[in-house]
Amino acid sequence: MVNKHTIVLMQPSPNRASRTFMDYESVSQAIDGICGLYERKLKELNPAIRNITYDISDLYNFIDGLADLSALVYSPSVQAYLPYDREWIKGRTYQHLKKMAG
Repeated sequence: MVNKHTIVLMQPSPNRASRTFMDYESVSQAIDGICGLYERKLKELNPAIRNITYDISDLYNFIDGLADLSALVYSPSVQAYLPYDREWIKGRTYQHLKKMAG
């Protein structure tokens, strides 16, 4: 999954107008982007706290709280984007953070 162009499709709220997308050069960068969204949200909610910490369950709750979240990952073998759901993103997030910590 290294260096596979990834498009993250997100709908933060039930309002269909909140649909958006972000694109990244790799799955890893996409996961960093999702973590960054959560970290910005935490800073927005806790402006007085300088160092905010969270664990994987907090991040999962954020992901589950989004109205919709999925990823399209480019597969050179079929020359198309393959769709992945929220659970796949959570699994990739866990692997990514574990690798960064270890």
